[in-house]
Amino acid sequence: MTTIDLDTLRSEVRALDYVRGSSAEDTMWREDDEDARANLAIEGMALTPEDDALFDMMRDERVPPALATQILLRLLGHPDADPALAITPAGASC
Repeated sequence: MTTIDLDTLRSEVRALDYVRGSSAEDTMWREDDEDARANLAIEGMALTPEDDALFDMMRDERVPPALATQILLRLLGHPDADPALAITPAGASC
């Protein structure tokens, strides 16, 4: 993945209007995230420390998985990304 300024991204995420996950959802999402990371490692596709930090930040902010996916699409400049999502694509000039 591309290098991302996590402090800037965290600020952008905190400015979004979304319902943060409950404690129970947070616990479930963290368990699912651990399983996914373990599966990636088993397949030889372990995340980089930067990727780990990105996903840790999303969990810390209790971003629902569907929104996390949309944030990633926007960061990567994917054609399916929501252009109205107030997230600066990676590598974009501010």
